[in-house]
Amino acid sequence: MAQRKKPGSGGNNKRRLSGKGPTPKAVDRPYHPAAKRKAAAASAPKKSKPAARGERETREYEVQDDVIVGRNPVVEALRAGVAVKRVMVARGIDIDERVTEILELARDSRIEVIEVNRKELDPYPAHQGVALKVAPYKFRPLNEVLQKVSGRPLLVALDGVTDPRNLGAIIRSACAFGAHAVVIPDRRAAGMTAVAWKASAGAAARTPVVQIKNMTATIHDLQSEGYFVVGLDAGGDVALSEMAVADEPLMIVIGGEGKGLSRLVRESCDLVVSIPMSSAMESLNASVAASIALYSVAERRAASAE
Repeated sequence: MAQRKKPGSGGNNKRRLSGKGPTPKAVDRPYHPAAKRKAAAASAPKKSKPAARGERETREYEVQDDVIVGRNPVVEALRAGVAVKRVMVARGIDIDERVTEILELARDSRIEVIEVNRKELDPYPAHQGVALKVAPYKFRPLNEVLQKVSGRPLLVALDGVTDPRNLGAIIRSACAFGAHAVVIPDRRAAGMTAVAWKASAGAAARTPVVQIKNMTATIHDLQSEGYFVVGLDAGGDVALSEMAVADEPLMIVIGGEGKGLSRLVRESCDLVVSIPMSSAMESLNASVAASIALYSVAERRAASAE
């Protein structure tokens, strides 16, 4: 006996026959083991590789961008008149001479002192129970600084110096050897963080720091006003000792760590000088090179004034 055929649907199942699109990947199906493994991995804490020594130090300084810690650094900053928002002191701290001076300086300057739990300071290495919150640095306009210069102007410009410790050390040397300002770009360079304040040992409160948008344009502007611009680079055209422009209105440009002067800045300088060194060393730290150059200029200016 022949089997009867089932009647058709008359097209009513056309939508069902069209399907629901491509099959989702296993990791996108909620009840699939692969999807469950993916969700578990996403919720688990990420494991990072152990950082190299330099990387750890960088992260520590990033944490301290607006906080100065340690009893001696805090005392120095308050003595120098650093712009401070508040002083933080850990509960139960041992009161010694430095802590006493910190409290007295804060009181005399009408700076708020707050007591905090020691754990709140633990993210900052070597805090010794005290810290201070630094207010944003107020950069000075270059024109304003130059208008107040008497005598022979001396500026220090930094081309790509990215370590705030180098920036602070250069500000300290600029202050020690009579420079009228330190000029830094607003991008791809170290800024006036608490680390720079600390490294300057208070000099940042006495030597203005100017922030500019374009180093090359600033060089050309100063040259049009009679400034002599000298770049400092290991591959300089002449030795620092042969530089005969110390008595001119002068700006010394220091190159960044490792890379030195950028091409456009180097080409814009009137002269590029180098510091003679032993063949065993290729270059000096940016702050050390700046100190030597500033000392050389200060010595020549002092000699010509006699």
